[in-house]
Amino acid sequence: MQMGMHTDTERCVRAVQSKDARFDGWFFTAVLTTRIYCRPSCPVVPPKPKNMVFHPSAASCQQAGFRACKRCRPDTSPGSPEWNQRADLVARAMRLIADGVVDREGVPGLAARLGYSTRQVERQLLAELGAGPLALARAQRAQTARLLIETTALPMAQIAFAAGFASIRTFNDTVREIFGLSPSELRARAPKRQGASTPGALSLRLPFRAPLNPDNLFGHLAATAVPGVEEWRDGSYRRTLRLPYGHGIVALTPTPDHIACRLTLSDLRDLTVAISRCRRLLDLDADPVAIDEQLRTDPVLAPLVDKAPGRRVPRTVDEAEFAVRAVLGQQVSTAAARTHAARLVTAHGEPVDDPEGGLTHLFPAPEALAALEPETLAMPRTRRTTFTTLVRQLADGDLRLGVESDWPKTRDRLLALPGFGPWTADVIAMRALGDPDAFLPTDLGIRRAARELGLPSTPAALTARAAAWRPWRAYAVQYLWATDSHPINFLPV
Repeated sequence: MQMGMHTDTERCVRAVQSKDARFDGWFFTAVLTTRIYCRPSCPVVPPKPKNMVFHPSAASCQQAGFRACKRCRPDTSPGSPEWNQRADLVARAMRLIADGVVDREGVPGLAARLGYSTRQVERQLLAELGAGPLALARAQRAQTARLLIETTALPMAQIAFAAGFASIRTFNDTVREIFGLSPSELRARAPKRQGASTPGALSLRLPFRAPLNPDNLFGHLAATAVPGVEEWRDGSYRRTLRLPYGHGIVALTPTPDHIACRLTLSDLRDLTVAISRCRRLLDLDADPVAIDEQLRTDPVLAPLVDKAPGRRVPRTVDEAEFAVRAVLGQQVSTAAARTHAARLVTAHGEPVDDPEGGLTHLFPAPEALAALEPETLAMPRTRRTTFTTLVRQLADGDLRLGVESDWPKTRDRLLALPGFGPWTADVIAMRALGDPDAFLPTDLGIRRAARELGLPSTPAALTARAAAWRPWRAYAVQYLWATDSHPINFLPV
């Protein structure tokens, strides 16, 4: 795959004619005769090539006057893998838009977070995606509205507000323009759901590109789960979520063709953000075929990939939380790190009500942790200094960890903190910042796997050998870790 695939007409036509689902989200097909846009895998008979034009985003199709197909529902495609594998301005902007920043802070807020002028941001998004930030946010609002219309019994006025529309009229006009149906008609066409929906609670399906191996993904989350904040129950990973307007509880369950997601939100305006963060947590927008093809070129990794393809990088729903947990996990076992984190949660986390029981708190915010007495921390003095420095900088805003982070610059900032070595900085880059090329050559599990596989086991030599795995070294880490019998590598029973 490459940036700007929609400009390669011949390749796009082949993907549409073969109905290849791997390309869903990479580009969209707009049909000139019907004025409808589709995902590449649309089940209908493909149009004639002369009637197809290709767009890089759903928003671009909508800007050009095309309606979403009622059969393939292109608005529900997995997101483009580009935004998770790039660290440039456009990719960082797209991650922020997915996190709802434009709806909450407007385009000036988006530009301020990126450190550019609004004009620069708009120009670059328009050049690459055929739509500016407002149009991209509008497409996202429409998708959220459709989801609420089809999966809840909420009144339309409440849905319009929850999806981020300024008025009922704008909501009605946007839904009709994009989907070719009124909100009431969309609801009438939706499959009838069992049981009554309640405000703030809904179930949905999170799509992904196959293959997806859930073993290390859910195994890692379950094995490192912090009591009160996370748990594995009845085949689902459950956790609390700190969100812009309130809090939530999510249950994520792997199935063969999607991730089942059950969300309980204290404020429905957080729906879009909650979905975005859950997708990011599970790395659902990755392109596993491209990743695995690259890693298979190494004869040592090829058997590992062939044995269990589609491994994802387990990430996080809260970058600051993960950074704190990474420090707590320095030079201790997984169990000890969970114990340290659980004590902080009990003492400083915000209580939440879990209707199903089991979850009790949100993970403490940096501001709460910065206010605690250092002497109360049961850890060596040097790590206590590392911890207090980190939470103070996070609380003061001197260090910002988020979807908009510039990976190399943020890694350098982390390495400048006391007690931050390459392992801590790189594990944060990999799992919190989402850098797909982050690598952990000093990790004990990686070095042990390297020795068993006949790879160099010293950090410098292993890093040199791993150059062939770029830009997917974070995924190579998952395959190397999986050679061990640690619980992180197995889906809990």
